[in-house]
Amino acid sequence: QVQLVESGGGLVQAGGSLRLSCAASRDNLGINAMGWYRQAPGKQRELVADITSGGSTNYAESVKGRFTISRDNAKNTVYLQMNSLKPEDTAVYYCNGRRVVDGIRIGMNYWGKGTLVTVSS
Repeated sequence: QVQLVESGGGLVQAGGSLRLSCAASRDNLGINAMGWYRQAPGKQRELVADITSGGSTNYAESVKGRFTISRDNAKNTVYLQMNSLKPEDTAVYYCNGRRVVDGIRIGMNYWGKGTLVTVSS
């Protein structure tokens, strides 16, 4: 029932920027925490950035100072501004959404189908 649709991926030169967007369906089943994960070829999926409905954020150490996660609750959309991109950032980026109450996830995790980010050197 919940759908997450990512956009904004593409090819960019090292040092460049991209902004990813993830829009949740209107019937979001109370999703209040959203984030971005990525998976490079042959590697495990990893957290990139996460944000709660209250605006608390969490970043992977490798992207701190370069990436910024934000959300527009009215649009039910989360963004990932990626600056100073490196070839190591190349991966499929997946949007995540979930409902969290008192720090506990309620129901399932929801995932977008992913958007490919390729950073050339």
